[in-house]
Amino acid sequence: MLDKTKPGWWRQAVLYQIYPKSFQDSNGDGIGDLEGIIRRLDYLEKLGVDGIWLSPVYASPQVDNGYDVADYCAIDPMFGDMEQMRTLIREARRRGISIIMDMVLNHTSDQHRWFREACKSRDNPYHDYYVWRDGIPGQPPNDMRATFGGAAWDWVPGVKQYYFHQFAPQQPDLNWENPEVRRSLYDMLLWWVEQGVEGFRLDVMDQIAKEPDRYITANGPRLHEYLREMSASVFQKSCLVTVGEAWGADPERARLYSAPDGSELSMVFQFEQMELDQQPGGEKWDLMDLPFVEMKRSFARWQTELHGRGWNSLFLDNHDLPRIVSRWGDDGKYRVQSAKMLATMLHGMQGTPYIYQGEELGMTNIRLPIEDYRDLETLNLYRTRIAAGVPEREVMASVYAKSRDNARTPMQWNDGPAAGFTTGTPWMPVNPNYREINAAAALADENSVFHYYRRLIALRKKLPVLVEGDFVLLAEDDPQIFAYLRRTGEEELLVVCSFGEEQTRYALPEGWENAEVLLSNYPEAVGSLFRPWEARMLYRKRTC
Repeated sequence: MLDKTKPGWWRQAVLYQIYPKSFQDSNGDGIGDLEGIIRRLDYLEKLGVDGIWLSPVYASPQVDNGYDVADYCAIDPMFGDMEQMRTLIREARRRGISIIMDMVLNHTSDQHRWFREACKSRDNPYHDYYVWRDGIPGQPPNDMRATFGGAAWDWVPGVKQYYFHQFAPQQPDLNWENPEVRRSLYDMLLWWVEQGVEGFRLDVMDQIAKEPDRYITANGPRLHEYLREMSASVFQKSCLVTVGEAWGADPERARLYSAPDGSELSMVFQFEQMELDQQPGGEKWDLMDLPFVEMKRSFARWQTELHGRGWNSLFLDNHDLPRIVSRWGDDGKYRVQSAKMLATMLHGMQGTPYIYQGEELGMTNIRLPIEDYRDLETLNLYRTRIAAGVPEREVMASVYAKSRDNARTPMQWNDGPAAGFTTGTPWMPVNPNYREINAAAALADENSVFHYYRRLIALRKKLPVLVEGDFVLLAEDDPQIFAYLRRTGEEELLVVCSFGEEQTRYALPEGWENAEVLLSNYPEAVGSLFRPWEARMLYRKRTC
């Protein structure tokens, strides 16, 4: 069990994301809840994770599945109450698992008390908690567009002003230039620390310093000033783990975010690799094949440029991304092999790995009729492109590949009704493949994806080279092999992953032929021959 009173404990940790609505329902209403999570803590303890990143469970109208917060210090009744939240924190900690709260600090719900007050008059003390501009009806301050579609400005007749929102109209942006806003948010974060929370994931963190008059949404001029102030006011007061969502991050910025002195954050989620399989200059819905060599170089750049100067987060799945085994792997014949291979590729790198619920089972994307999708972004995309004359077949191909709802189908616990997620009707459909892909079957099979993840997690606790070693990319131009070395003064690790269903050959570097095979997704290694989606992790002590 990690000593979490020790600064930097999260460097050796493996974290697990729970999307509460889809994890486990305890009362038959078809919606996952806190009691359901409590009942599954033993499962997570068996997996070996050190912390749970808990997607929002705050009071919310649920316009954007809880990322529109109406009260930061209250639990939405659909999930439970504060007493259950405290029980979850306590029971998780007893198992060595920290709770990491998902904090939405860029915006609130339009039902938040602050915004309701802000709309009453320009003189209300809460008016300046949000971003307002003068104008006249029908003529917004500028032509900025919201991420979910439509204008980024909405008119409020009572104050004769427009408010700014980067996402849905029901998610007004907070005005971080107002020091009272910042103090209120810091006090709220400290309150959660008092409840026993041991970290925070910060939603769209790089957008808090927006300057809409200059068309700046991400990486505003005062961003690092705000982060340093928040860190000094909250994060540095205890050994918290903090990770910021930063779609616009590059390695240079990430070195500031995750500087070893802890002046800002522990790490950030950056999405450079996750945006490679979309057409240049297009949106995520504009599909293209993964440029494999470019992907390898991207991972290598982040590994080498942050080594000793920052810290990487390692992830392939989350609640905003499609299932990686369907995206970069093979979710058919080679689902198990490719799921294990992708895990090996990622967990062999330096950084803190994140596992998204069901990833450890090899859960896959789903295909639904458009009326069964729940994600606001997906539905807006469908309406917009159909209205623009894009053929429905083409629109649905994008939805099937990239919809966020691919990751939000209920967790597949067993082969019973509703996959053991609920005794009622699930809030969104369960993937029909739950009879073959489920936790009960995985736990019973020592060769399952689940037990492979267990072994990867155990290795991170055992081998310093996984935490501390540098990174050297091998076979940079090979069109199928992703191979790299990790090295410290005492240890070396070689990771070799073959992408695709074709066999290929890769000669191991000199001296590695007789190295210990720590992990492989095939029963036996066969020299230089690599079978479909094969992965090997080899280890040796360094000699001078």
